Amino acid sequence: MSFETDLARLEAITEKFKDENTGLEEAIKLYEEANALEKKLTSTIKDIERKIEIVTSDKDSDNLQTKEFKDSDV
Repeated sequence: MSFETDLARLEAITEKFKDENTGLEEAIKLYEEANALEKKLTSTIKDIERKIEIVTSDKDSDNLQTKEFKDSDV
């Protein structure tokens, strides 16, 4: 599945958790699925972050520079 599909499924699971009619067994299965999706989505985001380069401009010239993305850049 794509990132967007996985995220939409995680959101749907979240809505099911809010439903009072969701039974315990179903909630446990949904929790396990949500946990797996969260790990997959987090891994995908980390892979993307490693690929991102932040373009910065040199204040004294029009030259553009790139540097690797770091969590501290957020």
